[in-house]
Amino acid sequence: MRVLLTGASSFTGHWFARHLSAAGATVVATLSGAAAGYGGGHARRLARLPPAVARIHAAPFGSDAMLAAIRAAAPLDALCHHWAHMTGYTRPDFPVEEAVAANTRNLGAVLDALREAGGTRIVVTGSYGEPGEGAGPETERSFSPYATSKAVTFARIREAALARGLRVDKFVIPNPFGPEEEPRFTAYLMREWAAGRVPEVRTPAYVRDNIPVGLLARAYARLVLERPASGPEARLAPGFYAGAQGDFAARVAREVSARTGWRCDLRLAAQTDFPEPRARWNPDRVDAAALGFDEAAAWDDFTRFHTSMPAAV
Repeated sequence: MRVLLTGASSFTGHWFARHLSAAGATVVATLSGAAAGYGGGHARRLARLPPAVARIHAAPFGSDAMLAAIRAAAPLDALCHHWAHMTGYTRPDFPVEEAVAANTRNLGAVLDALREAGGTRIVVTGSYGEPGEGAGPETERSFSPYATSKAVTFARIREAALARGLRVDKFVIPNPFGPEEEPRFTAYLMREWAAGRVPEVRTPAYVRDNIPVGLLARAYARLVLERPASGPEARLAPGFYAGAQGDFAARVAREVSARTGWRCDLRLAAQTDFPEPRARWNPDRVDAAALGFDEAAAWDDFTRFHTSMPAAV
């Protein structure tokens, strides 16, 4: 199978590209920036992609360069649209319409090129923070304007794709963690423990769904590569460690302490503020064994990454 993937320099995109390639797919990765423009984690992740993954730089979504890449990749089976505008994604004034415009720029031409190259489907990445995604008591509430932009992006892509006879599959991501991750929650825990400090979990009462990135990528590769070219739309929302964030932090502490000998103490705040839905998880429980996933080895890799690459945390 031949696929074109956007967003391969991101944390999850890096792992998607690796697992698609390992599963036998020919992967062409279009990247928004010039090669010299990537630094930090983005540059490191690109350097660690398998050589078999072709990289097309300076080809943002909808650009002439991306259209040329689609045509050159023919015959193409699927477009995996993982990239999204994320600048300022945590801000309450995140520009939803600006993000949607970037995520779908020149969409008609992209889909026409995909169809002309032999493609029959587009796989769009979503977030369980979107309104209407995931499971829980408040599924219609969005986590943030960024999550809302993802929902609107999908709706616009689906409408345009269906009008052209293309199938639209959706892969819904919860909270991934693991090697090559951005400096967020688990990276904060590791940084504090490495320095001999006790990290504070400020939102221990939120119920969330955390998944090792290697398991997430295996599920993604299966959706992309094992779904038949024709048939109904597919939607996969994989989940794994669903529960209170305080409990997840305790799990990280146990796994890391067993591998490092660190104390890995925690301080749980008394959470009283809930600006996001209090509970959200993905409904599709992942069978790790069926995907060939080694949970213990994943924790080994997680710990090794954070203890050997301080710049990453």
